[in-house]
Amino acid sequence: MQNITNNFKITSNKKISLNNFDTSYTAGFKKEDADEVLADLVEQTAELQNMLYAANKHSLLIIFQAMDAAGKDSAIKHTLSGVNPQGCQVFSFKQPSTEEYDHDFLWRHYKALPERGRIGIHNRSHYENVLVSKVHPEYVMKENIPAIKSVKDIDKKFWAHRYESIRAFENTLCENGTVIIKFFLHLSKDEQKERFLKRIDDTAKNWKFSSADIEEREHWKDYMKAYESAISATATEAAPWYIIPADKKWFSRIAISSVIVERLKALELKYPEVPQEEFDRLQESKKALLEE
Repeated sequence: MQNITNNFKITSNKKISLNNFDTSYTAGFKKEDADEVLADLVEQTAELQNMLYAANKHSLLIIFQAMDAAGKDSAIKHTLSGVNPQGCQVFSFKQPSTEEYDHDFLWRHYKALPERGRIGIHNRSHYENVLVSKVHPEYVMKENIPAIKSVKDIDKKFWAHRYESIRAFENTLCENGTVIIKFFLHLSKDEQKERFLKRIDDTAKNWKFSSADIEEREHWKDYMKAYESAISATATEAAPWYIIPADKKWFSRIAISSVIVERLKALELKYPEVPQEEFDRLQESKKALLEE
């Protein structure tokens, strides 16, 4: 299968424009082949997860960020359907609690990091603090930061420091064995509209829709600018961003799975080899079982 991951990978802190990324791109794949392609990738992911768990040296942190209706939940469901639940944990971050607001903005995310050998999935993440909070700076006021007396104090310098904190946070994780994959599911505004309408028309999906979604849609341009700034400021070689075309769900799942497989393969994972003494005991145990 062709290597498509470099089409989406952002590793430098150069300014990007999301207008340059096609939300309906499919890299030449055909929808009728999608199930077979994805099934193979899911199988590879499952085997690599087994080795990750057994080796117990690295952890994998997968971050999903997107506008509403971009398909984060279904992407997680389909791309990681083959992994062992014992080695995987999913956190969906909502609005911070009072306790969480009483700590620094990274505190609750530290608590949710995966242990060695495990895969951690963050459905929304610490990036909400430079996305939603940037579009709605009044949220920052809830953090009670001593130097921030009013919204006017939340300036370019403030956001630069917050990006710096995120880079330092992720760099520390990478240096200690965590592989970080950051996905932005890049959905077009027209496609979001169609998905919202389907949620309204389908009673089984009504629960997924809120009038607040329409209010946030009115800030679309502001969100795109916030994503551009966040991705540009925090994309590094160690913790790259992947801008995934999200208008075609079947392709976004292929793209996401391809990235996960590639990053895990790069670790050159192997099952641990037991010491010779232990291996000899295994052979003795085998002999005893066969002689029963």
